[in-house]
Amino acid sequence: MAHAAKVLLNVPDIKKDFPILHRKMRDKPLTYLDSTATAQKPQQVIDAVVDFYSRYNANVHRAIYELGEEATRAYEGARERIAEFIGAKDPMEIAFTKSTTESLNLVAYGYGLKSGRLKEGDEILGTVLEHHSNHVPWHFVRDLKGVTLKYVDVDDEGHLRMEQYDDLITKRTKIVTVAHVSNVLGTISDVKEIAKRAHEVGAVCVVDAAQSVPHMPVNVRALDCDFFAFSGHKMLGPTGIGVLYGKKEMLELTEPLLGGGEMISEVHLGSAKWNDVPYKFEGGTPNIAGVIGLGAAVDYLAKLGMPAVRQHEMELTAYALKELAAVEGLRTYGPKSVAERGGVVSFTMEKAHPHDIASILDVEGVCIRSGHHCAQPLMDRYDLAATARASFYVYNDVEDVDRLVAALQKVNEVFG
Repeated sequence: MAHAAKVLLNVPDIKKDFPILHRKMRDKPLTYLDSTATAQKPQQVIDAVVDFYSRYNANVHRAIYELGEEATRAYEGARERIAEFIGAKDPMEIAFTKSTTESLNLVAYGYGLKSGRLKEGDEILGTVLEHHSNHVPWHFVRDLKGVTLKYVDVDDEGHLRMEQYDDLITKRTKIVTVAHVSNVLGTISDVKEIAKRAHEVGAVCVVDAAQSVPHMPVNVRALDCDFFAFSGHKMLGPTGIGVLYGKKEMLELTEPLLGGGEMISEVHLGSAKWNDVPYKFEGGTPNIAGVIGLGAAVDYLAKLGMPAVRQHEMELTAYALKELAAVEGLRTYGPKSVAERGGVVSFTMEKAHPHDIASILDVEGVCIRSGHHCAQPLMDRYDLAATARASFYVYNDVEDVDRLVAALQKVNEVFG
């Protein structure tokens, strides 16, 4: 096959940074194409976590001895670098959680349920593109507050039907929520326009950014969203660490999800006052190692340059779509233009179920995802039970795509 993709990142050198990519799977090179689910970790991130546990393991914000002060400096330094990475105005607009899911639940619970901003009959507007983590928390709000949930549809190619916002946003709309990038179709949503529409009626805009922050330059001030949630493990960082960005005034209006140590300013029998933003959201001992590891991941991505990361994925996705089109009986989903999609390709094959596809590819050392991808409403929209999904990141190249395509040819051979 012709290797047409341009050299935008030095992928051979990048691969050297990832110990897991040195593995063989059944005597075949490991071809990891499931970064949408979780990304692999470079040695720099692993070293940062090990260094914390080996040299300065102590709790943050509580100790006046040197180890504790070192840990606090590293923890808060990571917060500053993460804030800069997404264009936040102030590091205090960054709250640490365990995941995108927890971040979205914090908004649903702390703003949707407890802030007093929503009343019975108010409306929350989502989309059919969303991951379950941006559906289910709003079900809780609906059930407890008596609000109405409404959804913007997608067209057959996977674009949001933006004209529906004209009718679906009303004076009763209080929250408008959207995935910045679909984890199934790769569709990139026009968050800036959606936030503008929300603000015109006094609603807030909540963004699931799990699939955008790792893969493209983002600037939360330019997008003008009110809340912005993402995960460390999808952007080369450790598992168990998530981020909630919120405009300072919105975080002030949001109640904490967890009560306990660190999130208070004072406690007496029968009463308590919360700590300042963002610490009121970080009850208990936080995932210190996870935060430090995420800081190292941000450093790694910043050094590569997010415009280069985005361009690399666009080139690789274009190459993949072209090569996959030649596989008999294979259909891809999502926008045709790589400028309108992230580095994820969902597909089905006429002769094989997605789980069978993934199983056969595993024998060839190729790791992809199969299933509904925690997006069953979107599957329903296309009358699908499941798809297979390949996703790309900084350590993938055209050789990985070639191995994917060769393995898919074997699927057709097996199923005749």
